[in-house]
Amino acid sequence: MAFSSETKSIPLVALTEDMVAAGFAASLAKPGRNITGISLMSPDLDGKRQDILIEAVPNARRIAVLADSNVATLEHLRALETSAQSSHGKELLIVRAANASEIEPAIHDASTQGATALNVLSSPMLHSNRRTIIKRAAELRLPAIYQWPETAEEGGLLGYGPSIIEVFRQRARMAVRVLRGAKPADLPIEQPSTFSLSINLRTAKAMSYTIPAALVLRADKLVE
Repeated sequence: MAFSSETKSIPLVALTEDMVAAGFAASLAKPGRNITGISLMSPDLDGKRQDILIEAVPNARRIAVLADSNVATLEHLRALETSAQSSHGKELLIVRAANASEIEPAIHDASTQGATALNVLSSPMLHSNRRTIIKRAAELRLPAIYQWPETAEEGGLLGYGPSIIEVFRQRARMAVRVLRGAKPADLPIEQPSTFSLSINLRTAKAMSYTIPAALVLRADKLVE
């Protein structure tokens, strides 16, 4: 958003959780300004990850959500709460972190309040600090799901979403089109089209946790 406030003419190719909600574009089809890019569909995918986590930890009564205070909206968090309760009969516990120093206390708070699973919501800040989250979740034996499938390959238990590598390639292709003369105002916002589920069975074993067989069979990648 800082870049967009500095210039109204220099073409920008952005990557964000929700391009329209963030105010970068008027609509996906017609951005209408000097900005185009990739919208990660994060609000919808946060909900999908929550469903997968509940399937992975069917006996969990209380599910924790780790939210970035700078990104997550009240509307989004309420939608997750409603889905957990009405669709699954689960209680959702929301814990927040605004920066790296608040992450570990937030996860500890979730555990002490009885949460037995953790949905790490979409956020650049939380992704940047994923190793801290992975480590603390493992110490507390808290099954967790992350925004990117690659995070499971780095030690996280579950990862669901588009490949971060493919998303950056997609943005690079858009940047090339802009460099060749395409106007961002006329270049539709793109979204990921392929999503995958990765499960780290080594992490599950270290936590003495067994992932349900049906979910293991659906995984696109298993880390063994």
